[in-house]
Amino acid sequence: MTTTKSHNLWRITRGQRWRYGIAIGAMALMNLFMFGAPLIGKYAIDLVVERDFSYANQLLLAPAQALGGSEPYVAYLALSAVVAIVMTAIGGVFLFVRGRLAAVSSENIVQRLREEIYRRMQHLPARFFDAADTGDLVQRSSSDVETLRVFLSSDLIEIGRAIMLLLCVLPFLFYLNVQLAWYSICLMPFLVIGAYLFFSRVKDIFQVTDEAEAAMTATLQENLTGIRVVRAFARQSYEVEKFGAKNAEFRNRNYQLIRLMGYYWSISDFFAMGQIGVVLIAGASLIMAGSLSVGELFAFMTYVAMVIWPVRQLGRVLTDTGKAVVSLGRINEILDEPEESQEVTPAQGRARGDIVIENLCFGYDPDLPVLKNISITIPAGETLAIVGPPGSGKSSLIRVLLRMYPYQSGSLKLDGEEIADLNRQWLRQQVGVVLQDPFLYSRSIRANLAVGRPNAPEAEIMEACQDAAIHSAIEGFPDGFDEMVGERGVTLSGGQRQRLALARALLKDPPVLVLDDSLSAVDTGTERRILDAMTRRKGRQTTLIIAHRLSSVMHADRIMVLDEGQLVQLGDHRTLAAQDGPYRRLCEIQGALDASIRQDMSAAAAGKSAAAGESAAAGESAATGEDHRG
Repeated sequence: MTTTKSHNLWRITRGQRWRYGIAIGAMALMNLFMFGAPLIGKYAIDLVVERDFSYANQLLLAPAQALGGSEPYVAYLALSAVVAIVMTAIGGVFLFVRGRLAAVSSENIVQRLREEIYRRMQHLPARFFDAADTGDLVQRSSSDVETLRVFLSSDLIEIGRAIMLLLCVLPFLFYLNVQLAWYSICLMPFLVIGAYLFFSRVKDIFQVTDEAEAAMTATLQENLTGIRVVRAFARQSYEVEKFGAKNAEFRNRNYQLIRLMGYYWSISDFFAMGQIGVVLIAGASLIMAGSLSVGELFAFMTYVAMVIWPVRQLGRVLTDTGKAVVSLGRINEILDEPEESQEVTPAQGRARGDIVIENLCFGYDPDLPVLKNISITIPAGETLAIVGPPGSGKSSLIRVLLRMYPYQSGSLKLDGEEIADLNRQWLRQQVGVVLQDPFLYSRSIRANLAVGRPNAPEAEIMEACQDAAIHSAIEGFPDGFDEMVGERGVTLSGGQRQRLALARALLKDPPVLVLDDSLSAVDTGTERRILDAMTRRKGRQTTLIIAHRLSSVMHADRIMVLDEGQLVQLGDHRTLAAQDGPYRRLCEIQGALDASIRQDMSAAAAGKSAAAGESAAAGESAATGEDHRG
């Protein structure tokens, strides 16, 4: 089910709205106390100017006269100053409460949002990541979330403050003096309209700016991930130029944003200062006409300043709001993406490993099938090898088995249950997969082994490592099992990564084990030891081996040959090698290759022996010559 943007925003603020409610209340009280300070100043100024206690605030007059004695004016001014300072201080306390509550709630919301995005990405279908860019997803999970945090922590409150000041101050200005009140707001509509137009324009610019930043981040992420390939092909200059182009695009888009903000700030400053100037001139005229007091002009000037600057700040606030709207939209593209279905199935315990495939058809694009009417029964404990040319559908069959992609028709059952009806998490717990290019975490070897089975006994860890022929290599590391591996296991050789991944899968001890060309980087001697160990483990789990080397598959119980998505041969090595077909041709090709290699090695060995003989003869001749000369 796809949710709307507003629903997502409302949902992620759950549990924090009460803090925003209290923050709004604190802001109202802050404005009340801040609002009272100019009134104190108004009465004090009029009292001093007119030298008449009838202009005094009656609440302060009696205490001032009681404290002042012969100097009541001085006492009144001092008391007014103290009251104004106290009211401002109390307003500052409420300002602090407002800011703290907004900050705490925004941090909690953003923490939840990050976790929600991360959790959602763990459950999104494989098709989403096929089309997504890793750098862009990182940008959405970091920079876009930070933009939303800024909006929730300050901008949302500032919008409320500006609206509240307008609603509170404007009626009071009209109460004080209707004529000057109209002068006080004559330029505000231009500020509000300008802020709205600025918001409309800046939102579009920020959209392209954010996308340009995401493209730059994606380029950086891709380069760092493939830095060894870049150096191997001496592509540093090209990559620097490529990143420079993305960086320049981001700079240009950001420059557009800065230039637009420059226009807005200069124009809004003109209207804001102009509004204060209009109030000052109009107020001076009214004072000269006797219809306005100096204290009232002071109050007007203060109240207009209190309103005009938050209204002017609406431009900045709306800028951040525009960014937040764009960021929220980009975040929602993740949050609104449907997750993989998680069927609720009764507890099934450990699977037996019986796999039955009937007329299975699958294609990443339904109109372009990759697997065509595959049918085979794989009893529990059998070792089945899958061979075929590249693109024949070997790895696609494994992806369908793991429910990474849905199949279009046919049936694929595990222990008699259609996998489309099984809970994905349970299903994947029953299958251990070792890929040709395995992923290792940048942690210790022990932590990587524990991924599939965190609490495995030490004896089983050692057994798995020995069966994967990686134990002696681990023991040779300075820190042994606590040795840290680099990002994606880069500090290990290709063969060591594959063997460590195999040990991880064996330690998991799943009912179904899949080796997807996982011994391609292992030398023949090590491969032999691993296959011998796998032979000893035969029957413990259903094993599917995808490989191109015959040495990896010839001892399997059966061999399944795929070609262009179809099952074309099925049988053991001896039977298929005797039949005319793709498997026999593969045997002939690899047999001829192996014979050629053996012939080259024999020739090289013979050449080395002849060279050694010639060297020995030359040495003997030289020694004889020396004897004769002697």
